[in-house]
Amino acid sequence: MASVNTDDVSLGRLVPRRASAAVEEALSDTRVVVINGARQSGKSTLARQLIMGRPDALERRLDRQIVRQAAIGDPATFIQHDGLLLIDEVQRVPELLLEIKDAVDLDPRPGRYLLTGSARILGLRDLPDALPGRMEVVTLWPFSQGEICGTPDAFVDAVFARGADMSIDSDLAKGDYAELVARGGYPEAVARIDPRRRGRFFSTYVDNLIDRDIRELTDIEYASQARRLLRLLAARTGQLLVMGTLASELGLAQPTIRRYIDLLEQVYLVSRTPAWSSNLTTRAVATPKVLMTDSGLASHLLRQSPDRLMEPDSAFGPLLEAFVTMEITKQLTWSQEPAELFHFRTRDKLEVDIVLENPDGQVVGIEVKAGATVRGDDFRGLRYLSERLGDRLVAGIVMHTGSQTLPFGPKLRAMPISALWTAQP
Repeated sequence: MASVNTDDVSLGRLVPRRASAAVEEALSDTRVVVINGARQSGKSTLARQLIMGRPDALERRLDRQIVRQAAIGDPATFIQHDGLLLIDEVQRVPELLLEIKDAVDLDPRPGRYLLTGSARILGLRDLPDALPGRMEVVTLWPFSQGEICGTPDAFVDAVFARGADMSIDSDLAKGDYAELVARGGYPEAVARIDPRRRGRFFSTYVDNLIDRDIRELTDIEYASQARRLLRLLAARTGQLLVMGTLASELGLAQPTIRRYIDLLEQVYLVSRTPAWSSNLTTRAVATPKVLMTDSGLASHLLRQSPDRLMEPDSAFGPLLEAFVTMEITKQLTWSQEPAELFHFRTRDKLEVDIVLENPDGQVVGIEVKAGATVRGDDFRGLRYLSERLGDRLVAGIVMHTGSQTLPFGPKLRAMPISALWTAQP
């Protein structure tokens, strides 16, 4: 695959994570730091890297039964330590959080506790109001493309700094992007070169999440329906989240669908992209989009191999949009530009796949196109934003699977998708 070499990853090279700087910074001034994210995204590995070389650090892993029983039996003693205490998989014993709250209130030194969790800590069932104001959460997603390839991963900062002056070419072709989409970013999936073995990982991953992790969050009555919903959401990735349609297709009540989606979001399988309007028009649609957070897992659920993705009737378009959206989502956890991510759509079906807005009201609009050829009509939604935003629009970009950056008008550019991870900050 052109310029995309994952041999080091598959051979077991320890991949540096961009989130490590954010965790180190948080430990310097915050009492409790949480590395939160999907199971198998590398949280425990990152946490152990960060405590190496700290003579005062101690690790306790709650995935070991004897350690978990000790935490349940005497939580107050379990969390006592003068230095930095790493508690891995803290969601398994949420009662520890109240004890940690008492400990850091008595001793407010920064860097007391480093916690990891495989479900959104603040979304745990029956979790009391434990650590607001005392804790910082750093989200660790599966590998970004820049982490895998050793490239900058700086598109967000670069586009807000340089706007349409960015010009990046690429030697990747559509087939290369199909390979990237089908692989996804889970470290274990990236390490498995054999597609059959990668598929086995994805199957086991879904089973474990539904049968174990989701049951830690709530009593789920119908695991088979949760699996059906997940496949249906994979098929609808990048589309508006219409609860009534999903309820009708699955034969479930809308409150049940909503609860299941909340659970799938808490374990980082799906994500909702909120709608953006900025008062541009009263005809903006307020419905969020839904997407699978890992394109490899979504491809597996939809039985879309790289070869299948290259066929005209495949799911390549929506899966590629989800892939791009998540690459930007990952970058937003470490970028210097504090932007937020939205989608935009009007009732007249003018739309922009991704809208990034910073606190100053500056906007970057991004459309994702699965083809290598870009036409003027692909900029319809971006031109709509440009006409209404004026100077607030930094750039309107159609990301495509071709090789060149090309101008399509003031602030409007066609740009290769690989600019996401190759753009210099």
